[in-house]
Amino acid sequence: MFRSGSDSGGSSKAAWYCLQAKHKHEHIAAAHLRELNGVKVFCPRIRFRRQTRTHVAWVTEALFPGYLFAHFDMVRMQRAVGYSQGVRCIVRFANRYPTIDEPIVDSLREQVGENEVRLIDYEPSRGDTVKVAAGAFAGLDAVVTQIVPARARVRVLLEFLGRKVEAELERSSVLRSETRSKESL
Repeated sequence: MFRSGSDSGGSSKAAWYCLQAKHKHEHIAAAHLRELNGVKVFCPRIRFRRQTRTHVAWVTEALFPGYLFAHFDMVRMQRAVGYSQGVRCIVRFANRYPTIDEPIVDSLREQVGENEVRLIDYEPSRGDTVKVAAGAFAGLDAVVTQIVPARARVRVLLEFLGRKVEAELERSSVLRSETRSKESL
């Protein structure tokens, strides 16, 4: 994945480098780097549903938290890239800046798509262990017993007040449980 790269006085040739961004600022660093001439940026992200205190919300986060990739000429652009807003540093080992092979970046681009955001939308299946994220049963673990596609709902079996209860919930109100079901192992 990484090549030995160049030292700070290396040849004048553009390559892909890994950059460390400030905490939760990958997208900000990418936006500022895109304004620089001679710099191509790749900041892969994922979009998924997450439980908040009150509801389920869509969130977008960096695929590699704290990091992004940039293609530039190290000799000409090191200072401009390294001091760009949102960038903490260009990743290096001692005085070596490792480069990333073009096919690896291309493969990542193919996986996330041209807009650099990969949608991860969980579709529950019969037998899955899920966590109820909204409604009266929020916070409880349940097992999916039936998918009701016409109404975008699922039937789940859960334990409530010491009894097994079957309930029908909106599909969007269940999230993949942190504990995996036996079928998924």
